[in-house]
Amino acid sequence: MNVLLTLLNFIILQTRYRYYEFDEKETVGIAIGFLIFYIILFIVLILLYIVPMWKIFVKAGKPGWAAIIPIYNTIVILEIVGRPIWWIILFLIPCVNLVISVIVCIDLAKSFGKDPAFGVGLFLLPVIFYPILGFGSAQYTGPSVTQSTPSGV
Repeated sequence: MNVLLTLLNFIILQTRYRYYEFDEKETVGIAIGFLIFYIILFIVLILLYIVPMWKIFVKAGKPGWAAIIPIYNTIVILEIVGRPIWWIILFLIPCVNLVISVIVCIDLAKSFGKDPAFGVGLFLLPVIFYPILGFGSAQYTGPSVTQSTPSGV
């Protein structure tokens, strides 16, 4: 019995610490494979963001190409929901930007006739909820926040 356990232990230890050495061509091939995989993944994720945003912008009467301009697309979203343009500065402040993002997502949902829970979904699961908003039957109803001007101005 002891001999069997010793033999089993020897086999387990030998297979546990055995490794395969790759030659240079295999290493380069694996690296290129990973690179191609991550480039494709990156492109898919970017398209999952840009295409629905493009559709949302067009539904709101804004130019669709604005979805691909990094800071300008946030300004357009602020215009769509009716928030002031200076809120773009709030997106630069850590922790405040999370709160502002939730508020803007809720306002975006309300601007398309959806409830605030849909806005929270836009914030938490944008890959799912933005395509629903962009390709779904939701129609733009106008800015959800109305700008009030001080009296006398």
